[in-house]
Amino acid sequence: MLKSIFSFCRFLLFWIVFAIITRAVFEVYFHEKFTGSTPYQILQTFWYGLRMDTSAAGYIALIPLLVFGVNWFTKYNIKPIWLRGYVYFMLFLICFITILNFNIFREWGTKVNFRVFANVYTSPSEAMASTGSSPIGISFAIGAVLLIVGIVLSHFIIDYNFRKPKVQTIAKPFIFLLLFGINFVIVRSGVQLVPISQSSVYFSDKPILNQGALNTEWNLLQNTFESVKTQSNPYLFMPAARATALVDSMYAVEKDTTISILNTTRPNVVVIQLESFTADVIESLGGEKGDAPNFEDFIKNGVLFDSIYAASDRTDKGIVAILSAFPSQASRTMVIDNSKQERLPAVSNVLAEKRYHTSYFYGGESDFMNFKAYLLSHHISDIIDKGNFTASEMNSKWGAHDDIVLKRNIKYLNQQQEPFFSYIQTLSNHEPFEVPVKAHFPGEDLPNKFRSTAYYTDASLKEYFDEAKKQPWYKNTLFILVADHGHRLPLNNAEPYNPRKYHIPLLFFGDAIKPEYRGKKINKLGNQTDMITTLLAQLEIPTKEFKWSKNLLNPYTKDFAFFDWDNGMGFILPNQAVSYDNAGERVSFIKNHKAPKANTDETLLLGKAFLQEVFTEYMKF
Repeated sequence: MLKSIFSFCRFLLFWIVFAIITRAVFEVYFHEKFTGSTPYQILQTFWYGLRMDTSAAGYIALIPLLVFGVNWFTKYNIKPIWLRGYVYFMLFLICFITILNFNIFREWGTKVNFRVFANVYTSPSEAMASTGSSPIGISFAIGAVLLIVGIVLSHFIIDYNFRKPKVQTIAKPFIFLLLFGINFVIVRSGVQLVPISQSSVYFSDKPILNQGALNTEWNLLQNTFESVKTQSNPYLFMPAARATALVDSMYAVEKDTTISILNTTRPNVVVIQLESFTADVIESLGGEKGDAPNFEDFIKNGVLFDSIYAASDRTDKGIVAILSAFPSQASRTMVIDNSKQERLPAVSNVLAEKRYHTSYFYGGESDFMNFKAYLLSHHISDIIDKGNFTASEMNSKWGAHDDIVLKRNIKYLNQQQEPFFSYIQTLSNHEPFEVPVKAHFPGEDLPNKFRSTAYYTDASLKEYFDEAKKQPWYKNTLFILVADHGHRLPLNNAEPYNPRKYHIPLLFFGDAIKPEYRGKKINKLGNQTDMITTLLAQLEIPTKEFKWSKNLLNPYTKDFAFFDWDNGMGFILPNQAVSYDNAGERVSFIKNHKAPKANTDETLLLGKAFLQEVFTEYMKF
C-alpha cells in the first residue's frame, strides 16, 4: 500500500516540477513585461501558482489511476510501458500548449484559451496566416528543449517500473478509493466548499504577476469546460432588476434629437471596416505621426468621433458590434452560433427594407468565423470575397490585398443603382504584416512591419477615394471608416485591461456631409455599437431595435464606453475608467487614482451591470 502511495506521489511531483519549469520559461520569455517587479514578487508567482500546478497534476493523474484500477481489479495485464507512452504524450501536449501560448499571450495579453482552438477549427487557413508574424523557429526550439528536459527528468522522478502491489483482495477497494480520494482532493485543491479557481492564485495588483501564477494548462481546461457546458450567465454581479435599471439609465435621454450633418436623408452608405486600425497609428487620436498620413486629410473633410472604443479585441466580435450594434459577450462569440446570430438586428436589414442594394467585400474567405452565414442572414445580397478574385490578385496570405479589393468595389458600385449599402472589410493590416510593395518603414521588427501595413492601407484608401470622387454617385455617398478592434502594435500595448488598446477611429466622410460640419470633431465617449443609431438618426429611420446603440450626435446622450476581453471588462466615464478581471475577481486597472472612491465604485458598478445585462440578453437569443 505504501509503495502505491509513494509511486503516486512521485507521479504528481513530476508534473508539479514540470509546471514550475514551464512557468519559469514563460516569465523569462516575457521578461520585459515583468520589468518593475521585485525578485520576491516573481517568486510569489511560483508560490501562489503551486496550488493550481498541483491541481493540474491531479487531472493528469486521473487516467493512470483508472488504468491502475482496471489492471488491479480485472484479469487484464496492462504492461507498464503504457505509462511511459502516456507521459511522453502529455509532455508533448504541454510543450505544444506552452509555445502556442507565447504567441497568444503576446497578441491578446491573455493565456491560451478555448477560442484559439475554435478559430483553428472554423477557419484553419486564416489561423495559420495569423501566425505569420510569430517567431516560429525560436518557439519550436524552446518546445523541443522542454520536451527533452521533461522526458529525461521523468526517468529520475516517475516510477516507470511500478508493479501491482500484493495485498489481500479485501484491501484492494480501500486502497484504490484512498488513492482516488486523495487525487479528488488534489484536483479540488482542498476539502473546502468551493474548489480552486483562477482567482485562487491571484495575489497582486499587477495583472502580469497573476498571469504568471496561472497554470496555462489548468486555465485552458477550465476555459474549455466553461465554453462547452450548458450556458449560464457567469457574470451575475447583482439582482437582475438592478442591472436592468442601471443599463436603462445609461441609454435614457432627456430629448430624442440629433445634430443633422448630412445634406440628404437617403445617401449611399459605404462602411469600411479597418483591420486592427488602432488609434495609435492616427495622429489626431493621439497616435504616432506619419503612420496614416492620409487619414489626417480624411478627417479634415469629415466628422471624426475621437473618443470611440472597440467592443472587444477580435474581428468576430467587432463585425457584430458594427453591423448589429450588439456588444461583445466576453467569454462568448455570437457570430458562430447561427441560432443566435440570425435573430440579431442589423443595419443591412434596415437599409434593405428601404430598398438599398447591399453588398460585402473582403479579400479573404467570407466563411471565416461564420461571417458568410451571418451576412446572408442579414440581407447582404452580394458577397465578393476571395473566390471572386483571380490567382494573380491573391497577393496576400489572407487573399487579396486592400488596394485590389477597394478597386473592385469602385467597379462594382459603378454598376449599381442608388441607393446602395456596401460593407468593405480590409485585411492588409493583419498578421503577418506583409505588403505587396516596398515597406514604408524599414526593418523586420514587428512594430515597423505593422506601421508599414497601416501605411499601406492608408495609401490604398487615398487611391480609393481619389477614384471614387470621379464617379457620379460620390456626391451622394456617406463613407464610414471604423476599425474592427485595436492592437498591441505598434506600441507593444498588449494588456487587455488597458482602455488604450481599444481606442479606435470612427469617421463619417464624404460629400454627403454638409460643408459646415467637415473637419468637426465629436468628443462624446462611445462604442462601435453607437455607429448604427448615429447613422440611422441622420437618415430619419427609427432605431428602437438597436437598444445597445446611442446617437453620438444627440447632445443629450450620456458619455460612456464599454469593452471586454475573454473573462474581463472595462468601463469608461469622462472622469474615470476601471477594468475588472472576472477570473481573479478584482479590479485590474484604474485610470484616475485621484478620483473620489465613490466615482470609481460607480464606474465599476456600471461596467458590471452592463456585462451582466449583455450576457443575459445573449442567452435569450
